[in-house]
Amino acid sequence: ASGFASAPGRGVSATVGGRTVQVGSPGRLLSDGAGQARAAAGELEDAGRTAVVVLRDGVPVGVLGITDRLRPDAAATVAALTELTGRPPVLLTGDNERAAGRLAAEVGITDVRAGLLPQDKAATVQAWERQGRRVLVVGDGVNDAPALAAAHCGVAMGEAGSDLALETADAVVVRDELATVPAVVRLSRTARRLVVQNLAIAGVFIAVLVAWDLIGTLPLPLGVAGHEGSTVIVGLNGLRLLRETAWRNTPAGGTR
Repeated sequence: ASGFASAPGRGVSATVGGRTVQVGSPGRLLSDGAGQARAAAGELEDAGRTAVVVLRDGVPVGVLGITDRLRPDAAATVAALTELTGRPPVLLTGDNERAAGRLAAEVGITDVRAGLLPQDKAATVQAWERQGRRVLVVGDGVNDAPALAAAHCGVAMGEAGSDLALETADAVVVRDELATVPAVVRLSRTARRLVVQNLAIAGVFIAVLVAWDLIGTLPLPLGVAGHEGSTVIVGLNGLRLLRETAWRNTPAGGTR
């Protein structure tokens, strides 16, 4: 193959043996006259598969039916994220609605946005953000990169993820274990609480020391001890993130 070109969300094309070969979505490659190919694609989609058409010099020569395999921990991850956030995840996909709906039903997702191009995924994320929502996007493909960039936080699956997705995401799951995603959310919330606590501790110490010095006379050794003591307390409080309870249900080495 030579002259390879890829249009994210649409398909790929190349020159093979002097003939132009295109592989991609039936809705975007087939003309109105390709009735047989459309019928074959419709049968595959009715069976819950994603149909991919193959064209040679603009003429349909084949239709492929592709089925995604669910990750073993997908259903448990959906349930955990729903419990953590109070809102069930939404599936954003370029697959046809029937194939996407079949997979979503198996893991407990009811809100499915199918047939989306990369820019459509990003636009959906941006619309949620304009509504005041905090959006976390999990993805691994080139088509997911715009949505990962648009989200407040993007998480890429490292083992199978594309280079573009890995570079765009804010966090990378080194191994393909979806169970680490709710663990990261839980850990980040714990970290945020500790940061707020540390700011409050440091602020109280400084306020007391300043007030003491303004109202009376603060001995220098006591002032140094109070200031450095607050630093020690803040450090020890932050070390609570290293406790095993903070990393519960997180596979060893699963994230970075």
